Amino acid sequence: MKKTPRTENWEERYQIQQTGWDIGYVSTPLKEYIDQLEDKNLKILIPGAGNAYEAEYLWKQGFKNIHVLDIAPSPLRNLAERVPSIPKDHLIEGDFFAHNEVYDLIIEQTFFCAIDPILRAEYAKKCSELLKKGGKLVGLLWSVPLNESHPPYGGCSEEYLEYFEPYFDIHTMEKAHNSIPPRANRELFIRLDRKS
Repeated sequence: MKKTPRTENWEERYQIQQTGWDIGYVSTPLKEYIDQLEDKNLKILIPGAGNAYEAEYLWKQGFKNIHVLDIAPSPLRNLAERVPSIPKDHLIEGDFFAHNEVYDLIIEQTFFCAIDPILRAEYAKKCSELLKKGGKLVGLLWSVPLNESHPPYGGCSEEYLEYFEPYFDIHTMEKAHNSIPPRANRELFIRLDRKS
């Protein structure tokens, strides 16, 4: 049987508040990227979004075509309570690998490191399928080795390039200069453009 994100039982983690990845606000590198976006009509997906502070920030900045996907229902309810004006059909409980839509932008924040590394090549392919031609995958990836038996799983740019280069032009994959202090010098900021 193929291992999926569901095998980690993410909902239970929210129920027992075992959410060490949750910093409680939009991370600085993503906030600064969002702040320079001008097209408020972009169709945006945040997969494995958790409490989706990025979505909340985007919404408050006037982006209204935001779609949040998570396998666990609790974080989607949390976002709906914090931002009740987000359309309920934009809060999607489901498996990323089974999702089928087309977006302008996918924002990656702590999802890639949560899935089993055997699914990383499939993640890259799925992102390319979910993006329109020229669409962008933007976010943060760990640039250090972490755990081998449970998330978060780390990695390095050389490994990531193997997954992404078949589907994306690598615009940016470099050490984030504005990570939050606990993650300083441990994150890569990525902007990957879907190949035509």
